[in-house]
This record gives sequence, structure tokens and C-alpha cells, in this order.
Amino acid sequence: MNFTRWSARFPGTQRRAAARSEHAAAQAKRGEGAVPAARGGRADPGAERSTPADGRPADPTVSGTGTGSGAGDCGTGTPPSPSTPTSRRTGVLTAAPSLDELSAREVLGRLPALVALVHGPEHRLAYVNDAYTAGFGARAPGAPAHEALPELGELGLLPLLDQVQRSGKSRTAKNRTAPGGGSSYTVTCTPVEFPEAAPGTETGTTAEAGSGSGSGHEAEAHRTGVLIHLADVTDHAEAVERLRASERRQREAAVTLQRSLLPQELEQPDDLRVAATYQPGGTEAAVGGDWYDVITLGAGRTALVIGDVMGRGVRAAAVMGQLRTAVRAYARLDLPPHEVLQLLDGLAAEIDASQIATCVYAVHDPNEGLLAYASAGHLPILVRDEDGTVRRAADPTGPPLGTGGWLHTSGTIALGPGSTAVLYTDGLVERRGEDIDEGVAALERALSGAQGTPAVICDRLMRALGVDADHDDDVAVMVLQQPARTGSDAELFHNAALELLGGIEAAPRARAFAQGVLASWRFPVELCDLGVLAASELVANSLQHGTPPMSLRLRRTDRRLIIEVTDGDDHLPRRRRAEPADETGRGISIIATIASSWGSRRTPGGGKAVWCEFALPDK
Repeated sequence: MNFTRWSARFPGTQRRAAARSEHAAAQAKRGEGAVPAARGGRADPGAERSTPADGRPADPTVSGTGTGSGAGDCGTGTPPSPSTPTSRRTGVLTAAPSLDELSAREVLGRLPALVALVHGPEHRLAYVNDAYTAGFGARAPGAPAHEALPELGELGLLPLLDQVQRSGKSRTAKNRTAPGGGSSYTVTCTPVEFPEAAPGTETGTTAEAGSGSGSGHEAEAHRTGVLIHLADVTDHAEAVERLRASERRQREAAVTLQRSLLPQELEQPDDLRVAATYQPGGTEAAVGGDWYDVITLGAGRTALVIGDVMGRGVRAAAVMGQLRTAVRAYARLDLPPHEVLQLLDGLAAEIDASQIATCVYAVHDPNEGLLAYASAGHLPILVRDEDGTVRRAADPTGPPLGTGGWLHTSGTIALGPGSTAVLYTDGLVERRGEDIDEGVAALERALSGAQGTPAVICDRLMRALGVDADHDDDVAVMVLQQPARTGSDAELFHNAALELLGGIEAAPRARAFAQGVLASWRFPVELCDLGVLAASELVANSLQHGTPPMSLRLRRTDRRLIIEVTDGDDHLPRRRRAEPADETGRGISIIATIASSWGSRRTPGGGKAVWCEFALPDK
């Protein structure tokens, strides 16, 4: 215990007395007299200060002739020497004892903290101060601590006393709360030595013990003890608990917002099997802005996106929700991946210039067997082929969203039958003290041996990379598979294509080709007629408004029929209202009426593709 910092609070101690002495000396120099005692009688104006016969100044501690409660009148006479420790109490200067003159009982008794003193190997109680008595009641000295101080056992401090006794070093236990939700204490146990026999032991017993075998150790043990200092930190503990509760509520709100903004159920394309998982960081980590999404674009094509907002808490989750909504809107335009990121880049800067985000946007085209992608500062896509070989998607990779001033570019990676691709955020592979490339390499090794459905692979990758409930960062993982279909399953997926050279014979050839293909796929007559009509109208629209080369493609999946016509002109058609006298302009309206959905897009090599879909009847 550092008693020195408490000494200024004790009445009559040297530190406070010295301050008052300096004030009294300053008054004497100005010729001011001391103020009479508040409760003393009025001093006799004719009384003179008595001086001893030896001529020395009177001792200020000796009472003079003035009236008062046993205190001398210091209103006249020579002021005390500045070197003499003094204290003014109700106008009376008295000698102040030094700290060395105070007994340990006086010091400990005036401490506001709870103090107990135990001695010997059984930790027998020697002393408790007034604060301890007020807190836990009176205690009889001499009994072992587990009997005399049962509250120490409730606080789990008895083993701590043994540790201090053995090691001779102080120990501190923070925020120990009594059972039943009582007060909280920070307890410091300090070893002490008694200069004589321990309190409560007989001197003769200790002396006699010195003559026996090993009695020196026993006598030494009885002369040591432990000073127990309990500081009441209940208010502090309650404030900490309120702060933690507030942080938990904020975290729960952020997690709830984050999960509500993520897709509640992933869209399942005809040609891909997709699964994704999101794992928020542990309780000590703030929620981030990781997100993912799957968007069906039509004509069998699928957009996949995963991103990470560089922030924490509710604000990052809100920014993430806005970006995810924007991605879905831009995806409906069926733009190339790099153009989607270009639009997102400008939007991210408008949403919050202080927060940036990384993102990968990819589009899968089953007709080409490719995954076209663009990256904004995100980690590379990993693809595992059917033979177990793992490949990384190469550049291009641009800066994160929100930085501006960069033209993103697109790249492609093959995704054939039996292949598996993984999109992920940095929380899966980034570890403190390690290069992130080491984490990506570890993910490659885990992916090379992961088998099963996309959902199973997600779980295996999370376990292999050590992601659990206490992980220090958010993690989002998306796994997509291009199944290798054989047998009866393969019969549900067919492709047929026809190159059109143009001219007046193109439309009849397209109708005959569509009629034969749809009949061979054993579609109902009504669906065959609608398919032939749609193919005829799309080809006629391309002949009138497009340029060669032109082609017709029919594709069947397990759930829909897709009809698509491509040509070399990049002018996209739009649906318009034809007047009764117009001879053209009704083709797209007819398509929109008979088909489940329709759309158009620009193709990478120049030109456009116009498509429509028909839902297959349930079997």
C-alpha cells in the first residue's frame, strides 16, 4: 500500500500542516493577526504574551492566556518559525505529527477502502478496519480466514492468499463480484512481515518452537501475513456492464441489418448449383459490410457478385445494402462486368466518400462455358477443374470502388462441366502476421480436396481455414458448380443452333428449323407453336433492323425453353406502341405477350442478342 498519497487527507498531518504554516507566515509578514478560535472566548485586549525566563519564544503548542478549549491564543506575539510543522484548526496553530508518528492502525483505520490483515499459514484474522466492519460486519480476530472472513471465500480469494504467502509477491484480482449480485471489488493482497510474534500468538510459544526440528520455518511462517485491500468498484463494474450491453445491442442491430440486406434465398439458375454462407466476426469484432448475390439475367446467363465494404458497424452494413441494390439494378441492364463496376465506382463515391469497397462481378454463360468477370480490388476467383487442378483468375484487377479515376476491364476464365468456382472475402484468408498470399494458397489446397455439393464445400472451406464463432473478421463465401450431366439428366439439356445468311429465305428456314427441333424435344403442340412464332418474329426483327452475321439458337433446360437470335448491329430493340396504320413495330410486342420474359444485350465482339424464354410445364 502507498500510504503517502493518503496522508494529505488525514487531519493534523505534516503535508496539510505545511500548507497552512506557509499561509500563517504570509499573514504575519503583512502584520495581520490570527483569527480567534470560532468557539473560544473573546481575547483580553490588555493581556500580554508571556515569555519564559530564558528569553526563548514561547512554544506554540503550549496554551496561552486566551480562552478556548484548551488551546492557546495565537492572536499576538511572534509567529512560529516557518520550519516548524504547524496546523491551523479553528484559528489555533498546533504542532502536526509526522507520518512516522502515525501507527499502522491509525492509517488503516482511516482508509475508505476495506482492509483486513491475516497472519500465519492458516491466515488467521489479526485486524479489520472500520470500513470493512461497516461493509461486512464485526469480525473476531484469531479465527482462520475461511471462518472469520467467509466473504473472501465467496469472492474466490482464499487461493490467492496462499499464492501470496508462498511467493512473497503481491497479487491483484479485478472486479470480483459477490454471489447474489452484490458489490464488486478489486482486491490486492500484499505480503507483510511482523517485527515480533504474530498478533494473537504467545511469545513464549514462538520462542520454544525455535528449539524443535524445523521450528525456524514455522516461526517464520507465523511472522508473515497478508494485507487484504478491497476497493469497491461496483459503480465502475456497473458502468462497464452497461457499456458492454450497449455494445451488444449495437452489434445485434448491425448483424440483424446485415443479414436482412443479404439475399434470404439464393436464386438457383438452371445451369449452375450455387451456395453461399456468411459468418459475422466474433463478439469482440465489429460487424463488417460483406455481401454476395446471385442474379439471373435471362437466356441462361447468371450474374454472381461478392464484395466487402471497408468499414464496421451499422454504417458499413447500410452502405453494403445500397451497393447490393445498385448491383441488381445495373445487372438488369445486362452490361459487361467492367461496365457494371464502372457504374458502381461512381455510385460508391456518392454514397459515402469516406468508405470504399472491394467487389467482384462475374457473369456465367452456359453457351460459351466461360465465366466473364471484373474485379475492383478484390481477391482472385479460384476455379477447380474436374481433375482437381485449381486455377486462379488472372488480372485484370482495378482499385476498390469509390476511388474513381480508373477504367475497369473484364477478363474470362473457363468453367466447364464438373468445375467448381469459389468467390470469397478477405476474412476467409487474411490473418494477422501473415501475408495474404499465404492465405489464398491455403484456400487453394483446401479447395483441391473439397468434394460434395456447394453447401458442403462452403462448410469444409470455412473449417479448413479455421473460421469459427470467435473469428476476428466477417467472412462471406460463395461456391458455384457447373455440373457434368450424364444419362437421363443430360436429356433435359439440349442446344441447337442455325447460322442465317440473310435474304428472303432466312425466315422460312428459321421456322422450319425451330419446328423440327422443338418436335424432336417432344414439347407439347401448343409450346411448339409458340416457339416457332417467337423464332419467326425474332428473325424477322433481325432481318429488318440488324446486319449479318445472324444466327438462331434454341436451348432447353430442365425448366425452360430459350430462343435467342444474334446479329452484327448493336442497336438494342425496344418495345413500342404501334398505331393501327403501322405496318411494323409489333414484333417485340408479340414476343413480350407470348413469352415468359424477353430481353436484349450487346455481345462482346460487337452486335447484339435478343432472346425470349418459355417456362416448361411441370411434369
